[in-house]
Amino acid sequence: MAAVGSVDIELELIGWTQARLGDGVVVRDELDNSLLDELPTVQIEVVGGDDDGFRLDRALVDVNVYAATRAAAIALATTVHALYLEQLRGSATATAVFGSVRAVTRPAVRPYDNVSLRRAGATYQIHSHPVS
Repeated sequence: MAAVGSVDIELELIGWTQARLGDGVVVRDELDNSLLDELPTVQIEVVGGDDDGFRLDRALVDVNVYAATRAAAIALATTVHALYLEQLRGSATATAVFGSVRAVTRPAVRPYDNVSLRRAGATYQIHSHPVS
């Protein structure tokens, strides 16, 4: 049986999200200098959380959406929000099972220094455990 922390939640969420958003959206964990050439982009980062010390991981996950316009950033953040709250809960990948999914902060515009693009984001608490 796999131990808590044995699943890379970022990697699993990137693959799960990419499969649902399709090839027209870049889904990644880190940004680079080519961001303006890769819009829209969804950035997924684990920013904290806790676990039960056995199998259950309760990750805090920040999801930032970068797009050319404010409207496009908000629309894509809202799409991701719906996917996470309506489809992620109870789903599984080859290595992870997703349980409770809760929005800690709902999608909203977030400041970004580069005025050539816009950012919107939300934070989620996602419970997961390794596949048995």
